[in-house]
Amino acid sequence: MLINNDEYFSVLDDIKTRIKTTQHRAVLGANKELMDLYWNIGQIIIANTKYGAKFLDNLSKDIMLEFPEIKGFSVTNLKYMRKFAETYPDFQKGQRGVDLLPWRNNITLISKIKDESERQWYIAQNIENGWNNTILTHQIEMKLYDRQAIADKATNFDIRLPSPFSELAEETLKNPYVFDFVEKRKGIIEREIERELVANIAKTIMEFGTGFAFVGNQYHIEVSGKDYYIDLLFYNTKLRCYVIIELKNTEFKPEFAGKLNFYLSAIDDMLKHETDNPSIGIMLCKTRDRLTAEYALKDIHKPIGVSEYKLSDFVPAELIDTLPSAEDIEKRINMGLDVPV
Repeated sequence: MLINNDEYFSVLDDIKTRIKTTQHRAVLGANKELMDLYWNIGQIIIANTKYGAKFLDNLSKDIMLEFPEIKGFSVTNLKYMRKFAETYPDFQKGQRGVDLLPWRNNITLISKIKDESERQWYIAQNIENGWNNTILTHQIEMKLYDRQAIADKATNFDIRLPSPFSELAEETLKNPYVFDFVEKRKGIIEREIERELVANIAKTIMEFGTGFAFVGNQYHIEVSGKDYYIDLLFYNTKLRCYVIIELKNTEFKPEFAGKLNFYLSAIDDMLKHETDNPSIGIMLCKTRDRLTAEYALKDIHKPIGVSEYKLSDFVPAELIDTLPSAEDIEKRINMGLDVPV
């Protein structure tokens, strides 16, 4: 269906007026004003979709002619505005939160997440943690919602910590933690994993969450003249407590909880200030049976959580089937043929 000139220029004038009004109320980059503007333009586009594909092409060109100093009105971005309005039909009736996020973050959310509950969870996390778009994208790709919001967790936080501190502590726990910057290789030991976590401390802290300040690795404590070394020690400014991370490149065993409990008692005695909350322990294992972990933590008096961790694969899973087997390589060597790679 073709749009006649009067109708088209009426739509164009409507959008021009809204842009000019927004400019007068605030700087165009003011986020709430910008999100309101984009949502309203999206609604206008939805109401005029009957005019076909050329409609957006013409609209984009004419808006940019009128406002050459302003970016953000490409055909692609106009399509995102339409999707933004479709995704949040009640935006102006209190469906807020998204107006606190930068436009690029909103594009990521409406493009990558279809489930409304999951999207709202990421919106809340984004606002609370101040993620930029790169971090938001990374968290979505690493399936943070699945690992944290709906993860199968094993902790005693609910009975060892008062509310709301227990809920905040639960939010720090993921299952699994994904250390995609640590190369997965045969025979890797805890100390090697720890060394790479420390070498990439910024990425390590991003996986643990906000509020974590690194205190040290192989943190030395002395008890009754004997030396002990804690794998990783952090202080969390949100929880206002020390957080001990212990790594085990094996399945979880009940005796691990006892050792972590010992470390927590020592840190509470040696480092914890009277205004601090009780220290928290997180045991990261290669694998973990939930029931075993729950029994191990049941009568432990210190707050401990047990989770799995994942390392990146040296060879991406999707490429494994394309690589020649050892038998293929041997045959080709014997035949004097090149081995395909």
